[in-house]
Amino acid sequence: NCEKDSISITWTIPSRLRQYAARHFLGTCMPSGFHVLPRGEGKAEFNYKLDDCNFKRLVKGKNLIYKNELTFRPQPRSSPAAYVYPIECVYPRPKGWVPPFLNPGSGVAEGRGGLKLHMLLLNEQITAVAETNVIPLGSFMPIWATVEQKSHQPLLLLMEECVAATTPELQANSNVYPIIRNKGCLLDSVKGNSRFLPRYHSSAIILYLQSFKFGLGEEVYIHCKLLAWDPEVLSGSKKACHY
Repeated sequence: NCEKDSISITWTIPSRLRQYAARHFLGTCMPSGFHVLPRGEGKAEFNYKLDDCNFKRLVKGKNLIYKNELTFRPQPRSSPAAYVYPIECVYPRPKGWVPPFLNPGSGVAEGRGGLKLHMLLLNEQITAVAETNVIPLGSFMPIWATVEQKSHQPLLLLMEECVAATTPELQANSNVYPIIRNKGCLLDSVKGNSRFLPRYHSSAIILYLQSFKFGLGEEVYIHCKLLAWDPEVLSGSKKACHY
């Protein structure tokens, strides 16, 4: 659906491709939400501003046209997309409209609303949702987190703090293993190969975490405190760093 200054797309994904949820894109944006349907299919949702995702804006006669593509990329970005579907939103050209660079200005936008945050464990190849949560010692766990932007201004998602614990809920006496501390610093990168991977979009982040010894013989749960912030306002307390 083409809204006034945003777009909302629902893409139904066959069950055999559901595991590749993280490889479906609108332009440069990953899904802002993903749900499993009763029959096994997946539903990828894209809710973004037309200023996001690398939309191209064209002026044609009396119309303003925004163009982009839905793509499925099971292989790295350097490889061609396996599927491409064109997306186009057409609006009447406002009377007296001129390109923004010819009419500079400034303003303030503000608003309030709830945010939906998601975390998923991807497979080691970062091509799909993991089919198992059994991780061999020393191998990598790509942990994908995202925030649904919807009609919000662009957001930057950060992992402010993460710990591993042997309980699904953190308790005062929980035995924990610190992973991220100091407002976004990946401690595990000091002595191992854990790191943050390059982003596809500011609203998502992938923690590439090397597995470690902890809670021998017990299930291990990873708890993270996520922060959605203005991408233009970073500071010592708003960061994603590894050593």
